[in-house]
Amino acid sequence: MSYQVLARKWRPRNFAELVGQQHVVQPLVNALDHGRLHHAFLFTGTRGVGKTTIARILAKSLNCETGVTSKPCGQCSACQEVDEGRFVDLIEVDAASRTKVDDTRELLDNVQYAPTRGRYKVYLIDEVHMLSGHSFNALLKTLEEPPPHVKFLLATTDPQKLPVTVLSRCLQFNLKRLPVEQIAAQIQKILDAEGVAHDAGSIKLLARAADGSMRDGLSLLDQAIAYGGGRLTEPEVRAMLGTIDQNFIEQLLQALAAGDVGALLKTVADATEFGLDYEALLKELLLALHRIALAQADAALAGEEGEAVLNHVKAMSPQDVQLYYQIGVTGSRDLPFAPDPRSGLEMTLLRMVAFRPAEAGEVRVTVPAAAPLPKTATAPAPRAAPSIATTANPVAAAPAAPPPTQNSGTPAAKWADVVAQLGLAGLVRELANNTTLEKYDNGAMELVLEETHGKLLNKEREADLKQALEKYYGSPIRLTLRLGRPAAETPAKEKSRVQDERQQAAVQAIADDPNVRALQEKFNARVNPASIRPKV
Repeated sequence: MSYQVLARKWRPRNFAELVGQQHVVQPLVNALDHGRLHHAFLFTGTRGVGKTTIARILAKSLNCETGVTSKPCGQCSACQEVDEGRFVDLIEVDAASRTKVDDTRELLDNVQYAPTRGRYKVYLIDEVHMLSGHSFNALLKTLEEPPPHVKFLLATTDPQKLPVTVLSRCLQFNLKRLPVEQIAAQIQKILDAEGVAHDAGSIKLLARAADGSMRDGLSLLDQAIAYGGGRLTEPEVRAMLGTIDQNFIEQLLQALAAGDVGALLKTVADATEFGLDYEALLKELLLALHRIALAQADAALAGEEGEAVLNHVKAMSPQDVQLYYQIGVTGSRDLPFAPDPRSGLEMTLLRMVAFRPAEAGEVRVTVPAAAPLPKTATAPAPRAAPSIATTANPVAAAPAAPPPTQNSGTPAAKWADVVAQLGLAGLVRELANNTTLEKYDNGAMELVLEETHGKLLNKEREADLKQALEKYYGSPIRLTLRLGRPAAETPAKEKSRVQDERQQAAVQAIADDPNVRALQEKFNARVNPASIRPKV
């Protein structure tokens, strides 16, 4: 006797044998049991989820010799002929090969005739979305008002291509993709019944590779049994499917947790020697990160790999896992645009390490603090400490000035700190920032304005500056402003110098970073200094 593939041998013969799709089976069973049958049914869903199988079971239920029932006997001639695909009143049409309007008209010419043997003449049209527009027009009238002895069962993987006029004339049932657990349970059942030696890991791999399709899962099962010589082992199934050895994923996760760039690149190199697909490697890493994130939210979600997952839960923070996952998803999207898949994967992994948040006490790329500022002429501290708003001043407010020294009139606060707290805005602020305090004696204050900024000086701005100084110090000020070359550094120059020093320190810190050096050595990369910004 010739061998029958598992997908056909184990095709469900009644509704009770169906795996999943309870949301479709239940209304069909109720309709059959209560005699409330529509004349047209549309089954939609991805490949291999049971559209045609449910349609054939429904045809059997309609024509079983015991009567219309949700539980066909499977023993009568009608049931057996439907199972064997030779029931004369079940007309199966492949719309993909019969798209022309003439084919549809020829099919419909026989609708008016009574069934030959069964109770109903059932038209099962598979991939109905492939019919042409004229074919749909020819079908519409019959589909809306068929003879009482005719039922239409339509199946499609792409319902969006069906005209709304067809959709409105059918009861539509959308079949779902089957979860991995249901496919694995069915594979387990079949292997036990067939007496095939197997392990749990191989079943899980096949169920995941089925991608929601039971038929694909059983086809892969047939292939795996042949590949393994009548038995299933996880390494052989993994080799057949070309899936990634979890040891590589474990090595990548450990290297990420440790921030070890060398270990990451070595793992990629080892995977290359095995000829592994880089896109698949990144996909498996993302799946592992997803399992870790679920376990961090609830330990009960760790799944079958609970111990291994929980080890990574302790080694990685939730923030790190989310960051790695997001970088990985972006890298997966950009992988086709990389010069080659390996470099794209390596850059994605390096980004995960380079942008990993620093932990408490961990030294990362930082900008050294600016050198102490040179001593400059200072202004007197205020006699009272009025509340001055500084939101309009972009220069960071300095700490409150120390109290002035007694009996000498010597200023005790740095001029740049005073200017920062005056609450000035616009051109008046620019005027103050480009001056230095030349002399202060018993309320008489002399400021020197840089010659290059002479256009800032006028009576109105000088009066505004004098008013702000008097409000700040709480006493009258005799202000004198003159053009010249300040002997000390103005607040504007001091700010510019500090910014330059911070920028240079940031550039140097990036140049000294070991991760950046690794990128430069590995990929001959270059750093663009213009893109570097010091930490605020």
